[in-house]
Parts: sequence; structure tokens; C-alpha cells
Amino acid sequence: QVQLVESGGGLVQPGGSLRLSCAFSGSIFSLYAMGWYRQAPGNQRELVATITHSGLTNYADSVKGRFAISRDNAKNTVYLQMNSLKPEDTAVYICKADFAGLADWGQGTQVTVSS
Repeated sequence: QVQLVESGGGLVQPGGSLRLSCAFSGSIFSLYAMGWYRQAPGNQRELVATITHSGLTNYADSVKGRFAISRDNAKNTVYLQMNSLKPEDTAVYICKADFAGLADWGQGTQVTVSS
């Protein structure tokens, strides 16, 4: 059974940076497409960035040029580097793993951007 554990969230000032990590276990990481989503209070969950098993990436327009998703198949980990953070980036950031039409989700890590 796939398990996903996010880490790296916290409180950061506007303009600051954070790097989120999602540790994957329970299956063959390199076969999975991975993604980061976020959900703010009162809002629907939205896509932030995805990366295929071969490394192709996709980003929400709101984070293009500021965020970067990457993966380390040797460490079974996917990362989200977040730069130039804005208050509107405040949300719970959740990791997702996709394979063969099935999805697994992590519990999320809180990111708060505030002065």
C-alpha cells in the first residue's frame, strides 16, 4: 500500500521560499506520476504541479516561474521548491501519486505566507 508523507511546510514571509518534500513508500516510485495540490480554507483542492514518471512537468498558471517540482527516484521523494511566495499561496499542500488510474494522497503540510 502506497504511503505518502509530506514535510517542509511552515510560516514564511511574503517573498520567501520553502521546499516541500513528499516521501513515498509501499510500491515502485519510479512508475508513478507525482503531483502537488493545495487546499485553502473554503476553497476546492487545486493542482499546483505534476511530474510524470519520466520527468515531464506541468504547473498551474498561478505558480509558473515561481515553483519547481522535481523527483529523486533514488530517494523515493518528490519535491516542490517554492520561491517568491505570496499570501495567496497559503494552503495545505498535499502530495498525490498516480499509477494505472489509481491515486493515493498524503495528509498534507501547512504553508502559511504572512508578515
